[in-house]
Amino acid sequence: MRLTLYLLLFVAPISLANECVVLLHGMGRTSYSMNAIEDLLAKEHYSVINNSYPSTKQDIQQLASVVGDGIAKCKKTGAQSIHFVTHSLGGILVRQYFQDNLVAEAKRVVMLGPPNHGSEVATNKKDQWWYKMATGPAGQQLGIEADSTPNQLKSIPLEIGIIAGTESLDPWFAGDLPKPNDGKVSVESAKLAEMKDFIAVPHSHTFMTNADVVASQIKLFLQHGHFSHEP
Repeated sequence: MRLTLYLLLFVAPISLANECVVLLHGMGRTSYSMNAIEDLLAKEHYSVINNSYPSTKQDIQQLASVVGDGIAKCKKTGAQSIHFVTHSLGGILVRQYFQDNLVAEAKRVVMLGPPNHGSEVATNKKDQWWYKMATGPAGQQLGIEADSTPNQLKSIPLEIGIIAGTESLDPWFAGDLPKPNDGKVSVESAKLAEMKDFIAVPHSHTFMTNADVVASQIKLFLQHGHFSHEP
């Protein structure tokens, strides 16, 4: 009994202390938008790297360097396993980075609302001045065309869990997207053939990072490599 209690109290937290999670926010956001997830994972004894990056100032290929920066910081913590939790564009940056990089410690990624096959919003609005101003170079690369950056990316050597939203709070883009969608990305676009698990939640693109159900699913996938599909 004493040995079991010791293992639960000390061994499990220490094992997670050897794991690090890199958080990557979405377009037009900052690290602040991932603070709730950062706090959640820190309480689970992960080392957490949560930095902002200039999402509207560079193209996807340039922005992907932030993934490498996060990995380098994780390695400095002595982490034996490195995971990722991404929102929107952040998921595309992870996929882009691992097109040309192999990291032995990299294990799992949870993607929230990723435009893995692009977004109809990017295709339909790319020539609008306000869209260009709001999304920058990367926004021009996120369309649904076959030659768009997301659609050109190959599979990556990580276990991938994807969480898609089904609630749209954005009337401006309602006519651009097939249903169901989260207001920015359709559920079908979020999926990848190589994903290990997938779940849809009744939350919008912008606010899913703060949803309790999303938080619990993130914890589950990082620890066990799957989501809960219980109603």
